[in-house]
Amino acid sequence: MELATAGGSTATASTPACPPVPSRPMDPDFLSWVLQPPTPSSSRPDADYAALRRLLLRRKPSSALQHRMEWRCTGRGYVAYRNFLLRRIDGGAASSSAHSTPSNSGRWAPSPAHAALSEADSWSSIRDWRSNSGPLTGNISISSKQSDPERHVRFAEPAYSFVGMHCIFDDCKATVTILKFGRASSDLLAYGASDGSLTVCQVSDPPSVLKKLIGHSKDITDFDFSSNNQYIASCSMDKTMRVWEISKGTCIRVVYGVSSQLCICFHPVNNNLLLVGNANREINAINFSTGRIVSKLTFDDAVTALDIDHTGQLIFAGDAQGCIYTVSVNSHTGSLSRTHKNKSNKTKSPVTTIQYRTFSLVARCPVLLSCVQNGNLFFFSIATDSKGYLTLICSLKLASPVQTIRASFCPLLSLEKGEFIVTGSEDANVYFYDLARPKNSCVNKLQGHGSSVIGVAWNHGENLLASSDSDGTVIVWKRAKN
Repeated sequence: MELATAGGSTATASTPACPPVPSRPMDPDFLSWVLQPPTPSSSRPDADYAALRRLLLRRKPSSALQHRMEWRCTGRGYVAYRNFLLRRIDGGAASSSAHSTPSNSGRWAPSPAHAALSEADSWSSIRDWRSNSGPLTGNISISSKQSDPERHVRFAEPAYSFVGMHCIFDDCKATVTILKFGRASSDLLAYGASDGSLTVCQVSDPPSVLKKLIGHSKDITDFDFSSNNQYIASCSMDKTMRVWEISKGTCIRVVYGVSSQLCICFHPVNNNLLLVGNANREINAINFSTGRIVSKLTFDDAVTALDIDHTGQLIFAGDAQGCIYTVSVNSHTGSLSRTHKNKSNKTKSPVTTIQYRTFSLVARCPVLLSCVQNGNLFFFSIATDSKGYLTLICSLKLASPVQTIRASFCPLLSLEKGEFIVTGSEDANVYFYDLARPKNSCVNKLQGHGSSVIGVAWNHGENLLASSDSDGTVIVWKRAKN
């Protein structure tokens, strides 16, 4: 800037350099308004214009996109941010309650353009797209109309949108009591039925049945894959435990018991060790190679469900009275010792599902899911430094079923928000629940079965969900890509 001096000459006055303005997304309208040339009241230009412009640019609030990214970084997720915005925009108790209390989801439609999202969710997604000028992360659609006019508006989680059925297996004519995917496998699926049959199939294109394992004479109560998916160990109401070689479809070992064998799992570290719970109130540690019992531990009632942690040091077992036990196991010798007993279930109903999970964002530690015959779901934190002591975090009461309904964690989908589980139901639906929500915890449901849904299981990548019903039908659902 040139200034006139007393002698008529000119001198150049240098303006101190301002620090660079941090780069962040700008609203085009605001930016064009700030960059308008000043309108001086006199012929002398405004010397503070540049400083004022930089001040305004620095004080401009971050865009919605930037704010949303910050919420995601803190672990609260996009849905929480969206609900926060809706409460601020709409205001009032009525609108706040409508947006913060989701109800059951709409039914599934067999097309990617009809994912299970509600009308309100479609509108909010469109509004977010207009405000952020970015692509949507989920499919936008309108679900079927709710028959109950009193039902609250629901916001479906985009992660739980399904595009339809991937494949269906209907060769079994008896109730499919349990089904599981292979360990670290997205393609290998097996399911056991009440007629004693065990079916192994692949779900990749084209889906097909690989082996039909026949040997049990009564209901298959549980089975488990070995770590390399070469063997399956199954147990049954016929008082036997069998080991199958999948590639040949043959039974290579039979272990006879004195009571119904109710649950089974391979030891994760020592695959030569099988852990079996039975109706004789025992957990037996069995040598896989010899079929001999190397250790046993007695409980207060029949052991109906069990799981083991990833280190192989702790077993979690549920009995017919609803109690959950923590058992220490020696990976080398197979010796068992009981450490804790939890009596959170006061109804004395059998435990149908025990599932361990390595880590949870809600609990910030290992957690355990327990599903009970009377419809109660319990969510525990595990104190590994106290030999697996269980602390009840929350519980959820569902309708009391007559049949044995199982549940499962949704570990990968719970990394960003909430603590989600999936479970079957006697109304022929598959339900998704968020245990972190005290009310209206159902976030989605799948409709397609014609009878009670008994078992549910995720594949390794959680892009496929398998569910079975009492008519013998197994449906593999395909989750939408986000």
